[in-house]
Amino acid sequence: MVEKHRIEYNWIKGVETLEEYQPGGYHPIMVGDVLHGRYYIADKLGFGGYSTVWLAQDTHLKRYVAVKVNIADSCPRETKALKALSAPLPSSSPTHPGHCLVPALLDEFQVQGPNGKHTCYTVTPAQCNLREISFSRLFPLEVARALSYGLAQAVAYTHSQGYVHGDIHLSNILVKLPSSFDDLSIQQLYEKYGEPETIPVTRCGGKPLPPNAPAEAVVPLFLGKYAEKFSLSDAHPLLSDFGEAFSPASEARLGQDCHTPPAFRAPEAKFESQTPLSYPSDIWSLATAIWEIIGMKAVFSTDFVHEDEIVSQHIDVLGPMPLDWWQRWEGRPEYFDEYGCPIESYRENRWPSLEESFEIGVQKWRRKLGDGIEEDEKAAFLDLIRRMLSFRPEERPTAEEVLKSEWMVKWALPDYERS
Repeated sequence: MVEKHRIEYNWIKGVETLEEYQPGGYHPIMVGDVLHGRYYIADKLGFGGYSTVWLAQDTHLKRYVAVKVNIADSCPRETKALKALSAPLPSSSPTHPGHCLVPALLDEFQVQGPNGKHTCYTVTPAQCNLREISFSRLFPLEVARALSYGLAQAVAYTHSQGYVHGDIHLSNILVKLPSSFDDLSIQQLYEKYGEPETIPVTRCGGKPLPPNAPAEAVVPLFLGKYAEKFSLSDAHPLLSDFGEAFSPASEARLGQDCHTPPAFRAPEAKFESQTPLSYPSDIWSLATAIWEIIGMKAVFSTDFVHEDEIVSQHIDVLGPMPLDWWQRWEGRPEYFDEYGCPIESYRENRWPSLEESFEIGVQKWRRKLGDGIEEDEKAAFLDLIRRMLSFRPEERPTAEEVLKSEWMVKWALPDYERS
């Protein structure tokens, strides 16, 4: 068995861990390869721990697709959810407006390579995720509203098909490409966005490359633009990465098995860890995502902090948690005394209340741009977020109720309809 952490290759910035090109790991792919006899690899879009993702031209249908190539011998859960969400709706039922806001599963196939057999599938490609384009940047307010409405619509569609997404945060929210993108030839693609950035792969000590690894690593292509340059015509989100999705009707996903990052994770995952999660856990994560789209700073810390510190922030921002959770919270003495007062060492690190967080993380930055949020909109926005961040899952609104909220109807929907 290959040791996981042995350094075999000279490090290359911005690419996947090259040591994972081993039996059971990534499939070696080069620009110019053709997969499944039809998908011409034009560039790389990204990578994760379990897959690499490539921009390819479907030579049969003359359109671009994103090809996700999974590590060997893995059984990706995502395809099951995507199949259910991509299935054509019966002609008798009206199309849900969120149907086009999740990726369409276009094809599924396998490739055999030096590292094993890899499940691959193709979906509609997208240009970038909201995390990479909005870090320390602000979307124009009308764009932020439209993106928020579209995201809520995508979640409502996912729930209507019987699925919980399970991992809603800005890295998993993509921006759609314009339909004209398919008109580009490979040459025109390179003229517009640049040739693929490839770097030779070399082994430590100058040893020859094994067949398990590609001769060149490809740095992912950036197809997007940064938040401040967005206009309403760009505000078309795509809720992606359904690898954590599950159907509550057929699968019990316990709170302890929740893999949403702590900053966006619903508190019942910790305090009701033996209870199955359901749709309300997505609503909590959706609230944290909308907050980040509208503002500059996340409502809870996105730094690598202990989960108990996130819990203490929940209390700082939202007020007291349910009494039975409070009494069972083992980490409480690190932050609060038994009466709920912060202990001295924690006082300086307290998180601001929801209203203060809005002023610090949203309004202050928007005013600097002359794009401040009016009082009536602020009140409606905070009312929605506060309800979505109810500690008790059963007290949160459904995704459809979120769409019918005052802020969505009066402020977000009109901008979405103009996008």
